[in-house]
Amino acid sequence: MAVAHKAAISFGLVHIPVDLYTATQDVGIRFNQLHKTCKQRIKYKKVCPHCNINDLKADDIVKGYEYEKDKYVVMENEDFEKIKTEKDKSITILHFADLDQIDPIFFEKTYYVSPSGSDKAYALFKAALESEKKVAIGKTVLGTKETLVTIRAAKEGLIIETMYFLEEIKAIPKPLTNIEVNQAELDMAKMLINNMTKEFKPEEYRDEYAAKLRDAIEKKINGQEVVEAKPEPRANVIDLMEALRQSVQATKKAQ
Repeated sequence: MAVAHKAAISFGLVHIPVDLYTATQDVGIRFNQLHKTCKQRIKYKKVCPHCNINDLKADDIVKGYEYEKDKYVVMENEDFEKIKTEKDKSITILHFADLDQIDPIFFEKTYYVSPSGSDKAYALFKAALESEKKVAIGKTVLGTKETLVTIRAAKEGLIIETMYFLEEIKAIPKPLTNIEVNQAELDMAKMLINNMTKEFKPEEYRDEYAAKLRDAIEKKINGQEVVEAKPEPRANVIDLMEALRQSVQATKKAQ
């Protein structure tokens, strides 16, 4: 697995060189865009209308910041590196916190963290986080953007999760208005939750839709018709309390 980013965790006067590896991957079914008439793949080209060039290469493209209408200043890769301090290149820990204090909406991307010639300091830091049941809150510069991160201990090592800053989180479009909750309905809803509560085991979950999609693709390849899925029967229960009562009864039987 290729290293996604090299850095060092800065913890007081402790310096822990580490390598970051992406922790997730897209395993979904991918589709190509085709021309409807001839069924050939659509190609995307980067063009410059000003120079009448219809197929720009990567080496011909630079980063530009528009400071006025149609006026740009060009920033080279060297410019970004020149302004980075050692602090920017490190993962600087700001403070520690309880994981349950952080709303999951702030989490963006997950990385595995491996020691890079720093095994003892790495192991000590991991053990301290586990012992205190805390996560580290820090900042670093990834590419051209400063990023907020959490560092937490996992079963086999440390994990870093990049986070959004508060100003990057959109406001809720339709905030919940003050609705009075009926106590009997609340008690029934709590019973339903308790009936359906069990340990989370990731190996139990599969992408079932992907299997159906692959089956549909195979049918199309073999010239067969894709059959419309049969509608699943749903009880026509309008009253909320009755819907809760029936759900509690059903989940009791399933236990």
